[in-house]
Amino acid sequence: MKNKKVLFIVQTAVIAAMYAALTYAQNFLLPGTTSAAVQFRVSEALNILALFTPTAIPGLTIGCVLSNLYNIGSGLPLDMIFGSLATLGATLCIYFTRNIKIKSYPLLAMLMPAVWNGVIVGWEIETFFVEGDFIFADFLLQGGLVALGELGVMLVLGSALYYIIVKRDLSKKLFKA
Repeated sequence: MKNKKVLFIVQTAVIAAMYAALTYAQNFLLPGTTSAAVQFRVSEALNILALFTPTAIPGLTIGCVLSNLYNIGSGLPLDMIFGSLATLGATLCIYFTRNIKIKSYPLLAMLMPAVWNGVIVGWEIETFFVEGDFIFADFLLQGGLVALGELGVMLVLGSALYYIIVKRDLSKKLFKA
């Protein structure tokens, strides 16, 4: 029993570290691309790990918290809270919808990061970063832009990573004790 707990903690920590390291590296190489309105955060492709292991849920959430620590210095402390909650919701939904597939492709699960981040981060932007009253049409625009970036990452990089893991049967090698 102890070994399973240790394995869970280690896998969670490794996933969190990978997410944070990828985000920091991208932000260093391409400043602003991880926190812009249409962000293309390469580390978001790791969301597909929630299809294969429940350790990805806390791992990606913690990784998102660590990544968004950088944004506190950029005047975006709320992103650490709301962005991380969006990641938590998305990864939980990915995990619970992982077996719903269209021709062996988990399309519904792949859309979850776009839905969660579009709604939560779109609301966050419209509520806290736009001057004036909350305007629903502007919320739809902000949320749509965030969702667009998420869709790009998940459907391009996430799909590639998914097929690599499936075709090479890596999920058993990486996540099974």
